[in-house]
Amino acid sequence: MTTTASTVKSADLSPEEIARLCATYASDKKAEDIIVLDLRGISTLSDYFVICSGTSEPHLKAIAGEIEDRLRKDHQTRPHHVDGYPLSQWIVVDYYHVLVHIFHSEKRAFYSLEDLWSDAPRLSLKL
Repeated sequence: MTTTASTVKSADLSPEEIARLCATYASDKKAEDIIVLDLRGISTLSDYFVICSGTSEPHLKAIAGEIEDRLRKDHQTRPHHVDGYPLSQWIVVDYYHVLVHIFHSEKRAFYSLEDLWSDAPRLSLKL
């Protein structure tokens, strides 16, 4: 499932808006334990991490697909890169300033990104 978009358009969305939309679209596909970490001032890697869990490999693929499709159709925004496979139990969708991590629950517990970035504030979400 590794892809690279030929053109990336932000459609004038801020990184925070993209992060919130990704969380909403993941919720629409019944992703679990969705959090958004604000990494501004903490990391140069990304401004936001969206982290969520799926319950199966098809569920991971559905969540990633929903995020990509809705941002493209509704906001003319394409990811810079998508990496990972449902079989690996971890998919990353890269929107430059926003990295979306979609994990199988067990893999998420193993890598524990929330603990690694525990000093990052969490955005309040209304999903």
